[in-house]
Amino acid sequence: MVPPAVQSPNHQQFLSSVLSQRGPSALPYSEDAKWLIRQHLVSLTTAFPSLEPKTATFTHNDGRSVNLLQADGTVPMPYQGVTYNIPVLIWLMESYPRHAPCVYVNPTRDMVIKRPHAHVNPSGLVSVPYLHNWIYPSSNLVDLVRNLSHAFASDPPLYSQRRAPPPPSPSQSPSPSSHNNPNPNFANSSNLGSFPSGSSNLGSFPSGSSNLGAFSSGYSRPSVHPNNYPPSPYGSGSGSGRVQPSPSPHTEDPTEVFKRNAINKLVEMVHGDVVGLRKTKEAEIEGLFSMQPVLKQREDQINKGLKEMQDEMEGLEQKLQIILMNSDVLEGWLRDNHGKKLGSLENAEDAFECVDALSKQMLDCTASDLATEDTLYALDKAVQVGSVPFDQYLRSVRALSREQFFHRATAAKVRAAQLQAQVANMASRNQQYAV
Repeated sequence: MVPPAVQSPNHQQFLSSVLSQRGPSALPYSEDAKWLIRQHLVSLTTAFPSLEPKTATFTHNDGRSVNLLQADGTVPMPYQGVTYNIPVLIWLMESYPRHAPCVYVNPTRDMVIKRPHAHVNPSGLVSVPYLHNWIYPSSNLVDLVRNLSHAFASDPPLYSQRRAPPPPSPSQSPSPSSHNNPNPNFANSSNLGSFPSGSSNLGSFPSGSSNLGAFSSGYSRPSVHPNNYPPSPYGSGSGSGRVQPSPSPHTEDPTEVFKRNAINKLVEMVHGDVVGLRKTKEAEIEGLFSMQPVLKQREDQINKGLKEMQDEMEGLEQKLQIILMNSDVLEGWLRDNHGKKLGSLENAEDAFECVDALSKQMLDCTASDLATEDTLYALDKAVQVGSVPFDQYLRSVRALSREQFFHRATAAKVRAAQLQAQVANMASRNQQYAV
């Protein structure tokens, strides 16, 4: 009978330890995937206790060696009403879980890979549709092992190649097990065993073993004899497998009894403290693993904001370079034309000519508006220091504000007229192009 699935806390501690390592000894998995990898392996060992997570060195085809996680153990294979166990190695590659793992059957020295096989090549590499159709993040190891069990059940990949037992010497009498546990599946013309169905290329399994973890010479099947129990781990008795108690003394020293009870109580207390501390640390590790996605999201946001600021800084530096170049050009022009007369022009402002009357009117209105603004600013400073009486300040501000209003109103009308002129000009050009 297959024992119920019980998750060993050692597996969780082992996975938490190896996945939390940093530096040169860290496993080559991305930080945002380590929590999901741990969940996959914990679920796998819970559903299939015969598989154990380990770390080992994997050598790629190009010669590179890397330390990776693997699930080592056996996959249950139901065949003709009996459950057998196929030894496998499931390697979690560097890109896991975004890409499928690498699965190998791991035969013992007395097992042979069936050739040809639909899903296993001669080197032991397994290729099933579930691996080819691996989809992140829905695909997982538990469903993979179930798929492997189903595929192996339809076509077992291994069979046993057993050595013939040496003939007994004439002075030896046959053992009871040779009479009580015959194997009718062995033929005299071949050293290859078969499943109970008589298939010629599948491994046979002895009927007297109760160890489900391995075949004979690597595998086994459940016992079929109801009275064939394994020997006692505490010593052999008279052949019945029962423990023979040793005679106990009639009297015990009270000091020794007290000492033994005190030690047992102390051990129980220490064990309870260790269990509580372990649960607390496991909860802390779970919390740290759950924080990794949040920290990763914050890291992405910070990197995005940093990139935006760098781009903005580059744009400002480019604008600064343009301004500096224009400043150099203007300073050079001023140096070249400093002190020169403008010919017959007495006013420097007459050196600039407007393209039309509207532009000249706009220039005059804008200049008057800005001049009025400067005058109002000067009046504010004067009244603050007491240079201008307050009543005179109010009269001057009222008059200048009225004048500034007319300049701004005129500028608005001129701007509207310029826009109409531009629209009319564009329409005439379009007509010319159409013609």
